[in-house]
Amino acid sequence: MPAVPPGLQMDRVGNSSQAASQLFLTTALARGLSGTFVWTALVLTCHQIYLHLRSYTVPSEQRYIVRLLLVVPVYGVSSWLSLLLLGGHQHHVYLDSLRDCYEAFVIYSFLSLCFQYLGGESTIMAEIRGKPIRSSCLYGTCCLRGVAYSIGFLRFCKQATLQFCVVKPVMALVTIILQAVGKYHDGDFNIHSGYLYVTLIYNASVSLALYALFLFYFATRELLRPFEPVLKFLTIKAVIFLSFWQGMLLAILEKCGVIPEVQVLDGSRLGAGTLAAGYQNFTICIEMLFASIALRYAFACQVYSEKKDNSPAPTAPMQSISSGLKETMSPQDIVQDAIHNFSPAYQHYMQQATQEASGPGQGGSPSPSEAGASGGGRKGRTMEKRVLVLSEEQ
Repeated sequence: MPAVPPGLQMDRVGNSSQAASQLFLTTALARGLSGTFVWTALVLTCHQIYLHLRSYTVPSEQRYIVRLLLVVPVYGVSSWLSLLLLGGHQHHVYLDSLRDCYEAFVIYSFLSLCFQYLGGESTIMAEIRGKPIRSSCLYGTCCLRGVAYSIGFLRFCKQATLQFCVVKPVMALVTIILQAVGKYHDGDFNIHSGYLYVTLIYNASVSLALYALFLFYFATRELLRPFEPVLKFLTIKAVIFLSFWQGMLLAILEKCGVIPEVQVLDGSRLGAGTLAAGYQNFTICIEMLFASIALRYAFACQVYSEKKDNSPAPTAPMQSISSGLKETMSPQDIVQDAIHNFSPAYQHYMQQATQEASGPGQGGSPSPSEAGASGGGRKGRTMEKRVLVLSEEQ
């Protein structure tokens, strides 16, 4: 066999007459370019996270904002490391599993942030209870004709996102186990391969979670208007959807033979599925810079900084910042929310109105535009709050 130049080189399997050329994803150009985009995104995002932790004045909201911002470091670093480790061994499977687990965390955190913006389930139900769901094929509500909003609707939205927080880590663990025993290969849709079943379950679970998130936004978009939700919603959707549909498109291209299996001339073989995953990781590295810029505008820290400036409390020391970060990363709220929403003794809600302060609207009832205490830089206004009296099902 003739000597080959040093370095990782490849050729299409079954086409040995084709001149060997170095695989782009393993070149210094690809790694340097992706690394530049990722590290620039990290600097922008970490600075924004620091600003939020430094002005940690509304923990109930900023907890979820920091979690959403962390999607850039998690996605960027894991994708870049996967790209650096691209080779005959599927090391990327482990890093991609970590990235995909955080995807479930992001969807849940965004829904929870919207709940916090609107004052929780009590305030939301006070606004939408009994209103008919507008039937629309475009918005995916055509099957809900004649159905009215109820506490069951909010429960479905929570359950649909929480199930993904359970399914995704379980599928990630299954993927790692199957990979270890040689039963998982990217892009292998054979019925004897674990990839087919993991992909089907994952796609069904993430589709349900994203559908629930969309339904909630469809129901509360007018209430959320003071918080300027469009950019927030589109940015989070874009990060999740791009990752999801890019993987699907690359899998289809791979199945159609557009992305071929390649032969590495050092003796190892790079499967088409691994190569497709490499292209996806490279694309995610580039996209994270644009995501970090969009998130910087979508979740600006200005309104929280203004609250801190108006407060007599001194600037938060590093100890307070680290405590805020520790609180942010604690999964305790997810566990409690899952127990509450999936409990057979799910609590029924009875509404009781209390007047805290006279509102500027008629009858003291606030309009949706007056609910934005912290969204879009609007000042807080006095408003009537509706609270829930919880009574356990007998």
